[in-house]
Amino acid sequence: MPTESGSWAAARQTKQKRKSHSLSIKRTNSSEQDRLGLQRDMLEGQDSKLPSSVRNTLLDLFGQIEREFENLYLENLELRREMDTLSDRLAVEGHAIDGAELSKGQMKTKASHSTSQLSQKLKTTYKASTSKIVSSFKTTTSRAICQLVKDYVGHRDGLWDVSVTRTQPVVLGTASADHTALLWSIETGKCLIKYVGHAGSVNSIKFHPTEQIALTASGDQTAHIWRYMVQLPTPQPTADTSISGEEEVDFSDKDENDGDGDASSDCPTVRVPLTALKSHQGVVIAADWLVGGKQAVTASWDRTANLYDVETSELVHSLTGHDQELTHCCTHPTQRLVVTSSRDTTFRLWDFRDPSIHSVNVFQGHTDTVTSAVFTVGDNVVSGSDDRTVKVWDLKNMRSPIATIRTDSAVNRISVSVGQRIIALPHDNRQVRLFDMSGVRLARLPRSNRQGHRRMVCCCAWSEDHPTCNLFTCGFDRQAIGWNINIPALLQEK
Repeated sequence: MPTESGSWAAARQTKQKRKSHSLSIKRTNSSEQDRLGLQRDMLEGQDSKLPSSVRNTLLDLFGQIEREFENLYLENLELRREMDTLSDRLAVEGHAIDGAELSKGQMKTKASHSTSQLSQKLKTTYKASTSKIVSSFKTTTSRAICQLVKDYVGHRDGLWDVSVTRTQPVVLGTASADHTALLWSIETGKCLIKYVGHAGSVNSIKFHPTEQIALTASGDQTAHIWRYMVQLPTPQPTADTSISGEEEVDFSDKDENDGDGDASSDCPTVRVPLTALKSHQGVVIAADWLVGGKQAVTASWDRTANLYDVETSELVHSLTGHDQELTHCCTHPTQRLVVTSSRDTTFRLWDFRDPSIHSVNVFQGHTDTVTSAVFTVGDNVVSGSDDRTVKVWDLKNMRSPIATIRTDSAVNRISVSVGQRIIALPHDNRQVRLFDMSGVRLARLPRSNRQGHRRMVCCCAWSEDHPTCNLFTCGFDRQAIGWNINIPALLQEK
């Protein structure tokens, strides 16, 4: 009987090993249900504060992870066997591969190349298998913590700013490029008041700390102070906005708000302001109230910020020094401090606590336009920039930031929650991310085919006084969105 060549023997051995490997996988799959059932019974006997549905979801996810790693382990063993077979065949034959003689060095190179290919295949399989599980886990967790509550649709152009009243009743305000500002019922999404006094884009809206008065800044080179009176409608049951899919759908080529989309057409209209602040020679991009509400500050593309007396509308101070257009201004909640941001890559801190003199400090921590800088209740300033970073500063020592957050997209008008000190970052790439003050990422708001913004997100605003929605966002898709952020779960997740 003729003897088998080395290559035929190796091939038969490989075939037998593959058959054995297949049988081992079948045995593994047949026992998976028993093992998972045993794990589930063991965990059910332990004390847990998690709801049963959450525990079951976690068990399923961890079961998937275990199965994936088990399959990877078996595949790794099989790949190692194939590597050994290839090495043995090269050693036995030692000749005539592709009609050429292989020297010892060439054989080593060939084996090394094969090993590299198998290693790369293993890495690719591992990444593809595990990334889907991790993505599914993160998506499920994020949706449980951050839930969309209400859409506010009615503007005819993009929204630049969103704000929440600090007095009762608590209502939402939006500023739009359609030359209007709208006030909304947070519960029902119904438009309550429409302000049409501006002749240009309305770039910001802020509410008086104690009265039903709003301050809006506009591209018509003015800021208006106007009064509103609202009566909240009775809330109606809302439809379930939960979603089941995991994949994000890109709506960038679709038109938003098909149809007329004008929910503000039948709401009361305010046409004339109480007073207009008219000292700027360019677009007024932002405005805010100083503590107490007796003075207001405005920021303009004419490179200046102006401080006004609200009662007389007189200009008190003109704040000069920025080399390029201003992008934002913000006031401290309890002290007479103002921070202004600019395209010159800096932000400036103005101190009006001493009535006889005001001081200024310049901070150069960014490499591109500073889109906003805001105060926290404590002694911190948080600045965001088109350079894709956010920096946290200590007012007592602002030579360098105490934390830096690096992102993948330009950052627009940020907001910091008063109670929990959580930073909300709206991005050009339609994402909204949440971080703590030390720069640790906490969550990302869901964005899919039924939730989230479909264009650039321009602004975020936290609300400490509303039981249902505690974060609001607005964007250039012509809508504002109210979110419920489960902050205790968010911080526990960290």
